Amino acid sequence: MTNFVYIGTSLDGYISASDGGLDWLEFVPIPEGDDLGFADFMARVDAVVMGRNTFETLIGFGVGWHYPRPGLILSSTMNSAPADFEGHVSFASGSPSEIVAHAKSLGYQNLYIDGGVTVQRFLREDLIDEIIITQIPILLGGGRHLFGELNKPLGFELIDSKILADQLVKRWYRRKRDLSALETASNDANPMKLETNTKLF
Repeated sequence: MTNFVYIGTSLDGYISASDGGLDWLEFVPIPEGDDLGFADFMARVDAVVMGRNTFETLIGFGVGWHYPRPGLILSSTMNSAPADFEGHVSFASGSPSEIVAHAKSLGYQNLYIDGGVTVQRFLREDLIDEIIITQIPILLGGGRHLFGELNKPLGFELIDSKILADQLVKRWYRRKRDLSALETASNDANPMKLETNTKLF
């Protein structure tokens, strides 16, 4: 089972502007018909998992459920959706590990985890396996960050990097869970490593 994050961020790491706006995602013109690899990505997942806030934002777009996979909406209070979403989404609540177990019981093996708060919750439980970030060359100066506080450092390895539309940088990271020493030890235990790393900044 693989849990993916696939998302766009600003140069300073925001996924939405201070007013919640997303217009900045169109800062770089995209050639007509180019989905930047999204269809290929969606072919790898079985369901989209998102929180209520992200779902309500999607409802506000007025385009219905535009994903080719079913949605699992996380909410303890919402249990119905507008007519144009019926048959496409279902609702669930619980911890990320409980959501993963529920998704598995529905036959969903590979999940697309969407929305800042939901992504952060899954990361805190170390339940994200791959992160695909497309960085837009714009500084927002404020808004909602993709990442938040963690229970421990989480190591990832870069497995692919591409430049799209001559301006966007798409990076694909995979969780590297054999880095227990890196994730638990301090740099004090290895002064040479600290000196080497310092030279990188």
